[in-house]
Amino acid sequence: MNRHLAIGDIHGCITALKALIDFVGLRPDDTIVTLGDYVDRGPDSRAVVDFVINLGKTHHLVPLRGNHEIMMLDSREKKSWLHAWMQYGGDATLLSYSPSPGVAGSFADIPESHMDFLENRLVSYYECETHFFVHANADADKPLMDQTDPSLYWRKYGDPKAHCSGKIMVCGHTAQQSGKPINNEHAICIDTWAHGGGWLSCLDVESGTIWQANESGDRRTLSIADN
Repeated sequence: MNRHLAIGDIHGCITALKALIDFVGLRPDDTIVTLGDYVDRGPDSRAVVDFVINLGKTHHLVPLRGNHEIMMLDSREKKSWLHAWMQYGGDATLLSYSPSPGVAGSFADIPESHMDFLENRLVSYYECETHFFVHANADADKPLMDQTDPSLYWRKYGDPKAHCSGKIMVCGHTAQQSGKPINNEHAICIDTWAHGGGWLSCLDVESGTIWQANESGDRRTLSIADN
């Protein structure tokens, strides 16, 4: 059976990401949906972007865009965005790209392949027969193709209503410091605060299995039915 696997906000946590992928045990027919926010805050955004790019060469990867990728790209041209980006973890991203350890890098240090991935390869949503996947949230009364950027990338989870499609929403963005996903039956949030000492989560939407790993290399499994 084909699995649809959603991975929450990674935020530069390469140790957790590698441990999680190993723990899940990917199959050739899996569809992997990464929910965005690959960069910022965590220790190695560069390694995360590189890993995700390579993952897409060997598996069916659907990489979503997160608000942190938007801030990063906008910061190249707008000084106001650069200041905001630094406050929300952009400094950690530039540090990871620096050729000199401990010294902040610049956009010139970012490989062209990484910029192409962040600028041209990310998508705003994905859907399968029973679920749809977004970074942050969705307007319940609007079809996915009509969603606005504030909803898709910036709105907190809150108390979402059932979507008009009848499908279950899977999202990240709103960090659950408990380390456990939120399940409202018609909406699931799997950002479990990987960068802050929590867990990086992967949800199999068909079985409800949740695999988790953290930056210490610890691993555990949960069931979405218990959350």
